[in-house]
Amino acid sequence: MLLTSTNMQKYTYLALSVFIGVHACAGVFSGDPPDKYHPWAVHDENRPQPPIVQPGEKLGDPPSDAVVLFDGSEASMANWEHLILDERRESDWSVINDTLVCVPGAGDLKSIQEFGDCQLHLEWSAPEPTSGFGQGRGNSGVFLMGMVEVQILDNYQNPTYPDGTAGAIYGVMPPSVNALRPPGEWQSYDIIFRRPIIREGAIIDPGSITVLCNGVVIQDIQSLEGGSGHMKRKPTNRFFPEKGSLLLQDHGNPVRFRNIWYRNLRSRAIDGGMDGPLDVEVTLMKRTSIAQEIRVDATSKMGIDRALRLYESLIYMPDGAALAEANQITAIYLEKLEKSAGASLAVEKNTILRLHQAFTYLDTFDLLYPEHFALPILDNLIKKQGWDK
Repeated sequence: MLLTSTNMQKYTYLALSVFIGVHACAGVFSGDPPDKYHPWAVHDENRPQPPIVQPGEKLGDPPSDAVVLFDGSEASMANWEHLILDERRESDWSVINDTLVCVPGAGDLKSIQEFGDCQLHLEWSAPEPTSGFGQGRGNSGVFLMGMVEVQILDNYQNPTYPDGTAGAIYGVMPPSVNALRPPGEWQSYDIIFRRPIIREGAIIDPGSITVLCNGVVIQDIQSLEGGSGHMKRKPTNRFFPEKGSLLLQDHGNPVRFRNIWYRNLRSRAIDGGMDGPLDVEVTLMKRTSIAQEIRVDATSKMGIDRALRLYESLIYMPDGAALAEANQITAIYLEKLEKSAGASLAVEKNTILRLHQAFTYLDTFDLLYPEHFALPILDNLIKKQGWDK
């Protein structure tokens, strides 16, 4: 909407009235209204509240909505399977002193649970005393969907090729810094993973990964560039499924793991979620749904409260019947006000101001045509009572 100078004055009044707390319903008739890409207004009280998640008791512990893949118990091994068949496998990954240990010759370990976009936490420790150098020292890896490897390696005073160091997106991008503790100590990885979205060979979203090592950001929304590969780059339009397993790599070193869990992330708007600007068709459908929900709720209310809910629904989607009903209720209310004495008006102050805010908002954003009949009446009444000061 293009604001005229008149509307700009109204918008300024509206913003100031909300800021100083004059009106009780600031979260309804206040922020910029929905548009063709956003189904909700700014500061919209009708927008769903975030679900409550109880954080872990201490940093790194799984929150209440996490899926725990390894908690130190033998029982949690039921969440995993070896990739090498039993008859060909030389050894098994083992639980020793509440840690998951990669026994050389066991091959990679795969989570039975499959997942896509996620927050992943795990802790690992390289063998101590150390042996070997470069890629031969404390080598393992964690593979998201089996396709993107975050390298695990003992790089404490042990350099190697940069895109193969600890915290590297293997073969794609070195970590921004080396934040490792000495070998034998526990290292933590916190990973935010967004898989690429490829449709009919076209890259809709290249995907990204963010990695914190011991609380230090070492990969910052890094593009996946098709995922990890050894000595060769993967095609950037490489197909990624919606879900895949987590892989822990056997690279011949007895690396230990503990406290492995993940949380599913909400879908991106481009992938059918509601956490960003949507396309026009999806926004229209959502706005229609919100308006309908508000009108259904209005049937449970009486008088001006009912009218305000009906007017509120017009922010999302016009409706002649809702407007007519709300106008009828408002006209009856204003007629009673005009016959009221000063003391009676004082009792109605909050309701009058709520109505005025609603009409100012709807008029400012051209949601009523023409200017609503109630607005000049309420303007005059508020000025007479001195409530505009």
